[in-house]
Amino acid sequence: MTAVSGRDTSGPAARPPEGRYGTSLTADQRADRKLKVVGAVLGVLLLGVVGWFGYDSLAGSKINAEIIKWEATDKAVEVHLEVRKDADAKGYCTLRAQAEDGAEVGRGDFRFDQNSGRIDKTVTLRTTERATSPSLVSCHTD
Repeated sequence: MTAVSGRDTSGPAARPPEGRYGTSLTADQRADRKLKVVGAVLGVLLLGVVGWFGYDSLAGSKINAEIIKWEATDKAVEVHLEVRKDADAKGYCTLRAQAEDGAEVGRGDFRFDQNSGRIDKTVTLRTTERATSPSLVSCHTD
């Protein structure tokens, strides 16, 4: 018997022309696709967590300070600080002083517990020798 359409249907199962309808995915290809999707989701979650902790560490500080001016003597440095904080925040700032050779010659914590949003205060940091540069290390809330 011959086919009506002119094609031979008596042989093995007819296949569609190659490349015309795409390829079927094997089990390995499906597993690879699932792994890529899972990896992408985990990557996005990891970026979100890192972003959250980064934002929290930068924006979470309730006390910020800036050195306005300073004056050194042989055994101390007087540092004028401008501190900005939430009015109800209590905490401290750490200062350090360095000698001309870069060695640390003094370090101290200074508390700021006043109920004010902006504080101008001169603090004295004792040193083991003459300091050439004081610096603000960090500020923390309690």
